[in-house]
Amino acid sequence: MLSGERKEGGSPRFGKLHLPVGLWINSPRKQLAKLGRRWPSAASVKSSSSDTGSRSSEPLPPPPPHVELRRVGAVKAAGGASGSRAKRISQLFRGSGTGTTGSGGAGGPGTPGGAQRWASEKKLPELAAGVAPEPPLATRATAPPGVLKIFGAGLASGANYKSVLATARSTARELVAEALERYGLAGSPGGGPGESSCVDAFALCDALGRPAAAGVGSGEWRAEHLRVLGDSERPLLVQELWRARPGWARRFELRGREEARRLEQEAFGAVDSEGTGAPSWRPQKNRSRAASGGAALASPGPGTGSGAPAGSGGKERSENLSLRRSVSELSLQGRRRRQQERRQQALSMAPGAADAQIGPADPGDFDQLTQCLIQAPSNRPYFLLLQGYQDAQDFVVYVMTREQHVFGRGGNSSGRGGSPAPYVDTFLNAPDILPRHCTVRAGPEHPAMVRPSRGAPVTHNGCLLLREAELHPGDLLGLGEHFLFMYKDPRTGGSGPARPPWLPARPGATPPGPGWAFSCRLCGRGLQERGEALAAYLDGREPVLRFRPREEEALLGEIVRAAAAGAGDLPPLGPATLLALCVQHSARELELGHLPRLLGRLARLIKEAVWEKIKEIGDRQPENHPEGVPEVPLTPEAVSVELRPLMLWMANTTELLSFVQEKVLEMEKEADQEDPQLCNDLELCDEAMALLDEVIMCTFQQSVYYLTKTLYSTLPALLDSNPFTAGAELPGPGAELGAMPPGLRPTLGVFQAALELTSQCELHPDLVSQTFGYLFFFSNASLLNSLMERGQGRPFYQWSRAVQIRTNLDLVLDWLQGAGLGDIATEFFRKLSMAVNLLCVPRTSLLKASWSSLRTDHPTLTPAQLHHLLSHYQLGPGRGPPAAWDPPPAEREAVDTGDIFESFSSHPPLILPLGSSRLRLTGPVTDDALHRELRRLRRLLWDLEQQELPANYRHGPPVATSP
Repeated sequence: MLSGERKEGGSPRFGKLHLPVGLWINSPRKQLAKLGRRWPSAASVKSSSSDTGSRSSEPLPPPPPHVELRRVGAVKAAGGASGSRAKRISQLFRGSGTGTTGSGGAGGPGTPGGAQRWASEKKLPELAAGVAPEPPLATRATAPPGVLKIFGAGLASGANYKSVLATARSTARELVAEALERYGLAGSPGGGPGESSCVDAFALCDALGRPAAAGVGSGEWRAEHLRVLGDSERPLLVQELWRARPGWARRFELRGREEARRLEQEAFGAVDSEGTGAPSWRPQKNRSRAASGGAALASPGPGTGSGAPAGSGGKERSENLSLRRSVSELSLQGRRRRQQERRQQALSMAPGAADAQIGPADPGDFDQLTQCLIQAPSNRPYFLLLQGYQDAQDFVVYVMTREQHVFGRGGNSSGRGGSPAPYVDTFLNAPDILPRHCTVRAGPEHPAMVRPSRGAPVTHNGCLLLREAELHPGDLLGLGEHFLFMYKDPRTGGSGPARPPWLPARPGATPPGPGWAFSCRLCGRGLQERGEALAAYLDGREPVLRFRPREEEALLGEIVRAAAAGAGDLPPLGPATLLALCVQHSARELELGHLPRLLGRLARLIKEAVWEKIKEIGDRQPENHPEGVPEVPLTPEAVSVELRPLMLWMANTTELLSFVQEKVLEMEKEADQEDPQLCNDLELCDEAMALLDEVIMCTFQQSVYYLTKTLYSTLPALLDSNPFTAGAELPGPGAELGAMPPGLRPTLGVFQAALELTSQCELHPDLVSQTFGYLFFFSNASLLNSLMERGQGRPFYQWSRAVQIRTNLDLVLDWLQGAGLGDIATEFFRKLSMAVNLLCVPRTSLLKASWSSLRTDHPTLTPAQLHHLLSHYQLGPGRGPPAAWDPPPAEREAVDTGDIFESFSSHPPLILPLGSSRLRLTGPVTDDALHRELRRLRRLLWDLEQQELPANYRHGPPVATSP
């Protein structure tokens, strides 16, 4: 019986096959590990400024690092717990125009694809439309209450600041009223006729200054830059979202409104005169209010509170909103002079600018034109949009913020039983974009790699992309039917190709590789040039075999049919090489799900061919002969001819299985672990490899069966023949078969035929060793059983007969040693050698030995076998075995119940070889016979392609012109 067993602890794969001679065969299988995905979970604390500050006049220390505590959904929506300041600021610029339909944050639940982007990346038409109504408070990022220190700036003696409890809803005007009450100024005579007028007389200012040097603790802290907060601004959000640069400190001050306006104007004028000097805040109150969550109000005039002249708010608001909100105001103020130059440059680039006379224009229009002059990042790869789906929602530049960048449409779930949707970096809202469409990896090492998801339409430089491919700067990447990007990587420093690969070839350029002839027919090349490239492929020696999925069945069937028929003079591993080329083409060029289907079809074809061959041999060599017809024993030459097809299939299937295992492991590593079809593909591959395992085991079993059947009729001569014939010399080690004694030649002839057959078929060395291991196991068991059986009926256990058997056995071992099989033969003939050595002991020495000493000297013999040999040993007429040979009582039961015959079911298991395949698919094909077969298959594929064309379009394969 034949069963499957794993070499490294795997579970049995195959059921038992009932065949004439049983084998216990172990078939190793490599476990395909499934990679899991770990989801990070991080919790942190958002900390405000401390409420235990000093009451001295020392400057404030720099604020603590910003650490945020978010819900899991919010963390995913913001792209992680460590979102940049631009991301936090951008949440304040959401309006109804962004398409927000729920209460989630950016990219959170309840927002469609358009609302999942940063609001700071709106399109120019949206910016020109003005500020949208303030969203409900629930739509903004919620912040816990905090304590704000409001410095009185000399309002009260003996107190440096007052602590005020504030929430995300607290406005500057409310905090001014509360601070005045803490300072004892609310309702005082000096404050005005009533509490309302007292609040109007003061303003809350956001002051920025440098901390005092180390050791300086007595100087008065003075603000270098100051901005008046609007009455509707949220100071707690301002403190949370804007952080001072390193080396600067900020605090809130309560000043008189007139004094604050004057200080603000002075600071603004100083920065204007310095140009690009120290960082400052431009006093545009409307923009600041909008940025911090308040309504965009017009700038109040001196002494007018928060009112504004009619018509001035829209213009100023348009100008303010035209600036990019994702950039800190600290980096914008020092560039006012260059902004004017950019406005002029933008106007010069506008259509019709040369013909039209430019009159007075709205400053907001200039800012919008300036926004069009986008500067690409200099330290990160990015994608430049060449064609999109909706101009109002698509961006021009998509920057890679991680080494792995995922394009997709997103969604509520990934289709795996309601599991969370896959993470997506760039949302594309075209209808043919999958939730996880394409993945690009661009690490420190170049080049980048692009991998399409299963079923996702992706093109690379105009060609359909089915597998992972290299992505170089300047390559075109098409996603679906609408999006087209150009990949750029400024880190390469211009080391990419000077000429993009998607441009047509220059006139007279050398054609690319042979595969181009099958993939590109309308790329600007001439008919003659295409014909020459195709002819070079059809007659070339490159190990490439290209085919379309529709031609797969015909191609595989032709390869297997030719191998089964033995047509041509292919090298022994030629069929495996051709089939491996088909597997390689499927793994590299065709869609992801094609390889498992090809492997299943290939394995079934090989199994059918092998089974047909086994039935043919069985018909010619039946087990049960008709009565009256003598059975003709198989000769070594006949068995070699019969077993050659099976041995060839065993050798080819072994190498093909190793090659397939490598490709399946590569497929699993390269595949997207989020692909729901990956497990199904791996199961199909596993079933195909199981069929190949079964083919190897069947061919091995049938081979050793017919070899042992031939040996069975030749082995008795080793016990009966006398090597010491008259005038014959014993041959030495390494002697030829013809020099061996006549009684040993048939047995050694079978061994020699098996050795030549395995060598001609290029069987794997591990399988060669196991084949001869089984032959030696069968020979040892058969000879030992015959020896035990012959000693029962007639006198056979004699010293002279034992010396003949020992000599014959030594001659066989010496000959096997010369053939390179000495170690294996010595291992398996050990028990027979022990039994013969016992019989070769001189009679006088044997009579002096005891049972215990004989058991020690012959450990491989069982107690029953040792007792059988001693009890039937011929000591002479009328003499029985001495009492010292009797077994002790402890071993009497083993002697009485033990079996003296060897069991054929204890043979060693078959262990398939591990490691890489011996097939070499690199470099040109050097074997002429294999090259001829490769050319024949290529022309077969050409004929199949031509049969699909109309009759007037068909033509024969091109012929390469001689140089």
